[in-house]
Amino acid sequence: MAEHPAYPVGLRLTARKVVVLGAGQVAQRRLPALIAAGAHILLISPEATPSVEAMADTGEITWERRRYEDGDLTDAWYTLIATSDPDANTRASAEAERRRVWAVRADDADEATAWTPATGHSAGVTVAILTTDSRSRDPLHTAAVRDAVVEGLRDGTLVAPHHRTRTPGVALVGGGPGDPDLITVRGRRLLAEADVVITDRLGPRDLLAELPPHVEVIDAAKIPFGRFMAQEAINEALIEHARQGKSVVRLKGGDPFVYGRGMEEVQALAEAGIPCTVVPGISSSISVPGAAGIPVTHRGVAHEFTVVSGHIAPDDPSCLVDWASLAKLSGTLVILMGVDKIGRIAETLMAGGKPPTTPVALVQEGTTAAQRRVDTTLAEVAEAVRAHGVKPPTVIVMGAVVTVGPPPTDPPTA
Repeated sequence: MAEHPAYPVGLRLTARKVVVLGAGQVAQRRLPALIAAGAHILLISPEATPSVEAMADTGEITWERRRYEDGDLTDAWYTLIATSDPDANTRASAEAERRRVWAVRADDADEATAWTPATGHSAGVTVAILTTDSRSRDPLHTAAVRDAVVEGLRDGTLVAPHHRTRTPGVALVGGGPGDPDLITVRGRRLLAEADVVITDRLGPRDLLAELPPHVEVIDAAKIPFGRFMAQEAINEALIEHARQGKSVVRLKGGDPFVYGRGMEEVQALAEAGIPCTVVPGISSSISVPGAAGIPVTHRGVAHEFTVVSGHIAPDDPSCLVDWASLAKLSGTLVILMGVDKIGRIAETLMAGGKPPTTPVALVQEGTTAAQRRVDTTLAEVAEAVRAHGVKPPTVIVMGAVVTVGPPPTDPPTA
């Protein structure tokens, strides 16, 4: 069979019987896709890896704990032959041929009637890569080609502008903490589809340079506010561009719903009848400490972490944070938007009983090339901010977790 190339085809296996022989690493890799395809899967193997056993325990597959026997492929549409017994594999291949069952054979591709391609998925498209000759197969090369194609689809480089897909309305995209590589795959794809991007200073700016020339980029800070409050003006801009039939992305730093006013924008769009897609982002409250070598939890050190906004001082009547209760917690406290109020915050926490010696880390411009970390204590944090010129955006981490990792080092310079 090897002198002819394989004929590519997509099998629709929903509610159809699929038999998998063997429950080792090969089956472990292939079973999730068969489950996702909706197949009725019969697994035959005396033993299984823990992951495969878990699939059986949850009812995703039916597992018969025994060896292959002739007749096991009766009424099957497709079979994966992957046992460690070459004789059983040969007998199963022969049965598959007799019963006209498409068979993939893990130990000998030339004796199979079907090959499993290297597959990937992006935005409703399945990419399947096959080599033309089983004898010249290079799995690493095949996987590399697949990855290159899928990545191109995800970041938009393989989508011609006049053929590109469009997500109607507005996409509210969390851009992550700053490093452009930390935006989600879906967020990056939606950026590639956009006609208009409305962003702000905390959005990952480097991503904007990748946008095609026709995309209109609007800095939210420069939208004329007029009689509107800033947020109202942003809402109006989103609605106006979406009503013009444009694909609009509202690019925000971190996650849209973690101090990002994302729900205010969702509500405004819903009232205007504009469809909205929400794409969560990696919040700086967890990712920035992690990038600076600080785990927000650690076994035997901190079993909980609390994220609060520090943009309103504790003694301000409009403050909603119960700082006195936070002072009594033994876990990690992560404060966002609190640099200019940190002196008053520290005083309130110490007055509530938090030890003045509590370790504190100030991580400025986290995950970017400008990232820096300043370590201090609760009693000295206000002075550290002044002495080191710490500016927003800075994530403040308080608690014993600050000291559990290796000593902080300056990030490498370009």
